[in-house]
Amino acid sequence: MFPKAAGHMLVSALAFSLMTLFVKLAGTRLPTQEIVLARAILTLLFTLVALWRAGVAPLGSKRPLLWLRGVTGSLALLCVYYAVTHLPLAEATVLQYLYPPLTAALAAWLLHERLNRVVFTSLGLGIVGIVLVAQPSALFGLHSQPLPAIAIAAAIGGAILSSCAYVIVRKLGATEHPLVIVLYFPLVALPVSLPGLLDHFTWPRGIEWLWLLMVGVTTQVGQVSITRALSLDAASRTAAYSYVQVPLAALWGALFFDAWPNVYSAVGALLILSGALLNLRAHAAS
Repeated sequence: MFPKAAGHMLVSALAFSLMTLFVKLAGTRLPTQEIVLARAILTLLFTLVALWRAGVAPLGSKRPLLWLRGVTGSLALLCVYYAVTHLPLAEATVLQYLYPPLTAALAAWLLHERLNRVVFTSLGLGIVGIVLVAQPSALFGLHSQPLPAIAIAAAIGGAILSSCAYVIVRKLGATEHPLVIVLYFPLVALPVSLPGLLDHFTWPRGIEWLWLLMVGVTTQVGQVSITRALSLDAASRTAAYSYVQVPLAALWGALFFDAWPNVYSAVGALLILSGALLNLRAHAAS
């Protein structure tokens, strides 16, 4: 039977890949902090309504850990969005997706989750596949000048903070409702994103309102799905499925930006999907 955790993680990967598409569209003119602010506002509204309809108390029981989840998730988002807007998308993608193996390592250290050979193989296939799909020009010899160090540091910092947030979510999943865990992201992200916009706010125009709305909608679906996945299975195993987001992002690039994948991208996507299927098959047999 198809495991529920894998299903939630694949839905999350689809949602977050679409979120990246809408962030890219909105970020053509709007500043990063403004996209983060719009995402935080919409996530807050969606989550409060969902909590009210479910009859769940919003603040949870393990509040220090919940606040820490909000802080790590919000800072990770700021770092990732900054990297995406200041680096070539390929480099930003490769650096961002350092977080699944980091999540596996942190979960093994802090939560004592067992790392087996299948998880290592799945993560390894995913990492190689990401490099082939994203094709960072630093590795393929296309750069004429160095990449900005601050943006590289932001991308790596975002990966580290994301792995911390996922491990915390995994820990909280045993006692807290998924919507409560999601709520603490906008409670932190909203005030954190405001200072940078005091003198640089750009009013959205036309279809940019739709892009911002879709950033919020896809984020909500992705956040709830990944939280449910992490509450059902080991962080190391569920993190491996997130690699599916990379070939999906390549697909959106082909459809919306006429950026069709080459042979490297096709092989990379196949490796990523093979790693996810290997992980899924091992899970079903266990």
